[in-house]
Amino acid sequence: MEPVTLTTDRLLLDAFVPEDAEAVYASCQDPEIQRWTTVPSPYGRNDAEYFLNGMVPDGWRNDTEYSFAVRLRPGDRPVAAIGLHHPSSGTWEIGFWMDKEHRGRGYMTEAVLGLARWAFTTLGCTRLEWRAEVGNTPSRAVVEKAGFTVEGVLRAGIANKGTLRDCWVGALLPSDLGLPSPLPYLPART
Repeated sequence: MEPVTLTTDRLLLDAFVPEDAEAVYASCQDPEIQRWTTVPSPYGRNDAEYFLNGMVPDGWRNDTEYSFAVRLRPGDRPVAAIGLHHPSSGTWEIGFWMDKEHRGRGYMTEAVLGLARWAFTTLGCTRLEWRAEVGNTPSRAVVEKAGFTVEGVLRAGIANKGTLRDCWVGALLPSDLGLPSPLPYLPART
C-alpha cells in the first residue's frame, strides 16, 4: 500500500520523510521513550535513519506495518509516531510514542482514535490490540481514554531490549466506535 494521510480535529498523520530524522532522533533521546518502547537504547542517529529509510517504507510496501508521523500542522516536525503492526487474522496491534513537551494535551488519544477509525474502515480490521509493559501507565491512560478495554496481563507477553516482560493487553472493536465489523461478533455469555 502507498502511504496515506489522515486528519483529525487537531492533527495530521502522514508519512515520515527523510527530513524528519533529526526530530525522530531528538524525540527518542527521552529516557521514557527508551524505557517503555522497543526503540534501541541508546538511540543513535543511525537508528533514526534506519527507521525512516528502512522500517517505515518496508512496512508500507509489504503491508506489514503502517507508521505515521503525527504533526500539529502540515510541514511541521513530527511530535509523535504512531503505527499499526503485526497483522494477523483481521487483528492489528497499535503502538506509539510522543514528545515529552506535547504530552497531556490529548493529542495521542486523538491520534489513536483517528488511526483506529482508518484501520476499521479501510483495512477491514476486526480487533485493534494494544500491549504495553506493566507499569507504563501513561500509555494505558491514552488507550483507556480512546475506549480500549484492558483485558489483562500476559506473562512474558512482550520482548523489550532482549528481555521478556509482562504486559497489559487491551483491545478496541469497531463496535466500540459505533462502526460496523466485517464479521459478526458473538460475545461470550457466562
